[in-house]
Amino acid sequence: MSLLPAGKRLAFAAQGERLCLGVWRAGRWIVCPYGAVLDGASAKDQCARCAQLDRSRSVAADTMADDPRPYGVYLAYFGPGLLKVGITAAERGPARLVEQGAVAYAWLGRGPLMAARRAEALLGSALSVPDRFAKAAKRAARGALPPVPVRAAELAQLHRAARQLAGWPETLEPVEFACADHTELFGLDRIPGEVAELGGMTPGAEIVGEVLTGVGADVYLRLAGVGAEAGVGEEIGAKAGAGTGAGERERGAGAAGAVAGAVAVMDARLLSGWVLGPAVGEATTVPVRAAARGAGEREREGMGGQEGLF
Repeated sequence: MSLLPAGKRLAFAAQGERLCLGVWRAGRWIVCPYGAVLDGASAKDQCARCAQLDRSRSVAADTMADDPRPYGVYLAYFGPGLLKVGITAAERGPARLVEQGAVAYAWLGRGPLMAARRAEALLGSALSVPDRFAKAAKRAARGALPPVPVRAAELAQLHRAARQLAGWPETLEPVEFACADHTELFGLDRIPGEVAELGGMTPGAEIVGEVLTGVGADVYLRLAGVGAEAGVGEEIGAKAGAGTGAGERERGAGAAGAVAGAVAVMDARLLSGWVLGPAVGEATTVPVRAAARGAGEREREGMGGQEGLF
């Protein structure tokens, strides 16, 4: 998804059903032959059978080991203690880091795919550097980031430790340390400390608000007309039961209520597969809930699926 400019007003509604996007082949999407309907709360935009076909020749699934392209090994910073190692096709440059919402990053090496894979595995085994973090951990860290020099120092320390490891792949050319920071690109200074979360869309549900900034797939919005009648400890959401109007509000337990003007983060991947039309109301009617606290640091993205490919 392209970055949305700060201040842009969004007002759209989900129409029909959320359908599988199909399979990406030869630079375009081929329609899902099964017409599969997807769960509105899942970040996955393919049905299981299309996803399996896609991963039959995928670098991420290690089913494309013969890829002749050069690969870069990177270290990505998402917050204090949240540093990961990863690889991406060199021709993509920093695009993979932007997609993941990396706050800062540094290149570690460059070379053939399997050499990059060995370096990634080496950092995991020798230094316990993970290859992914939970979305909740990334979001939580953005609200309380240290200054840029502190981020760079943490990256530099890991970079040095990685280069000193025995067993570095001979065909992987090392890259001198240089920290790239995404503060300005992502508008990180526009993200407040307290941010709610938008849930998945349902038929007829609407999102109305003003864009504050975008970080990877996350879009931060100042919501319009959310929860005018909801109190603390209540959740509002789109009601999709028979005999009720689309977007009718309902109450539920276990989440914090929101008010007009509240800031919430939306995972733009949840919009894939929907046909979006103009909103007819002035209020957001998808579920709005308090952000999970602490859970993100304990979970890895491996439990909930990888955020895209290479």
